[in-house]
Amino acid sequence: MDSSNSVRSHGPGSAPALVPDGPALATGSEFDRDTAVTRREPGVYDAELSAGWTIIQAVNGGYLLALIGRALADALPHPDPFTVSAHYLTPSVPGPAVVRTETVRTGRTLSTGQASLLQYAEDGTEVERIRVLATYGDLDTLSDDIRTSAKPPAIPPREHCLGPADGPAPIAGSTAIMDRLDIRLDPTTLGWAVGAPSGKGEMRGWFGLADGREPDPLSLLLTVDALPPTSFELGLPGWTPTVELTTHVRCRPAPGPLRVAITTRNLAGGFLEEDAEIWDSADRLVAQSRQLARAPRA
Repeated sequence: MDSSNSVRSHGPGSAPALVPDGPALATGSEFDRDTAVTRREPGVYDAELSAGWTIIQAVNGGYLLALIGRALADALPHPDPFTVSAHYLTPSVPGPAVVRTETVRTGRTLSTGQASLLQYAEDGTEVERIRVLATYGDLDTLSDDIRTSAKPPAIPPREHCLGPADGPAPIAGSTAIMDRLDIRLDPTTLGWAVGAPSGKGEMRGWFGLADGREPDPLSLLLTVDALPPTSFELGLPGWTPTVELTTHVRCRPAPGPLRVAITTRNLAGGFLEEDAEIWDSADRLVAQSRQLARAPRA
């Protein structure tokens, strides 16, 4: 089981709940509480999707990925997500959910599993929201050999970037998740906020959790999907629902704020891609992602 989780009983005969242990538990992080899952039986986990992570009334896809990632960390013999690919089938809503996992393969250094997050229709039947295929390993065992041409994004110092309080009124229904994030955006990617989008399809900024929880591999699954969509800078405000999202976690992030750079190079046929890079305070590329999303209507 993931060393960042512990199993805590809620009384005689109750199922164990997987909750964060160590420093994360000491901070009382809302992210950790809201991504907690309870093991009902091997491979099956109950969860409560929090309304605190919604945007325009739908639960954020990165938050959902982190919750599923916590269940897979318990179900698989390796602790850390290396690659996680998710297909978003139907919009998730706040309320009860169940995560069903299956171990596909286990090896000495890597293990692969799949998981589905389901919720309940009015008649009680299960509705699948997300299906995930993931490979886990141990980030602490990776080689120190790095050969890269990647460079950290050029973002102004955090004090020269802008947060939600510095801009116009938010889109109706979009504020819940913003209360839980500490995001400061590069002013050069904020033309959309003043009615003058650049048309470049870029979004850059500093990222952290509002309660001060330090980043870890699980929270990186949230980070890749937490900034405003690049479609805003393409002049298309509104909901940009994710169709598919693949995240690669490259190393364990150092404490401190993260830098996020997202680009879109091609919007066609009503869909766009978003390529994201996440850099930590030690100037290391700690995560990468690509997602396909449906573009808002003009």
